[in-house]
Amino acid sequence: MKLANVDQASWWCLLLMLYVITPDIAEASVGTGGGLPYETWLTSLQNSVTGPVAFTLSIIGIVVAGGVLIFGGDLNGFFRTLIFIVLVMALLVGAQNIMSTLFARGAVITASTKVNQAQAVVDNSVGGNS
Repeated sequence: MKLANVDQASWWCLLLMLYVITPDIAEASVGTGGGLPYETWLTSLQNSVTGPVAFTLSIIGIVVAGGVLIFGGDLNGFFRTLIFIVLVMALLVGAQNIMSTLFARGAVITASTKVNQAQAVVDNSVGGNS
């Protein structure tokens, strides 16, 4: 009798594990994104930081900060730390722009050609019936 209960418990555990690891269709669907109130200004900030003006300012920052570090003489700790922060920020912005130029911005997902062909067939049949 005990053996039957153990087998039944194992069976239920196996079914539970199968249910947990099997993805549901709704979980794997793609949404349109958030809609959070701060997304608009984050997008504008991203465009400002990755634009051509930011890239030009990063080049100027690298040159100026490097020149101050090389030819600045004896700098106190606070000013030297500020120069390093400017240099690092300029390098990060410049590197991001260079990497996005060399390797593009990411994957572009287009609509399926079958969907486009089906839409064209529907458009033609609707246009022909009129």
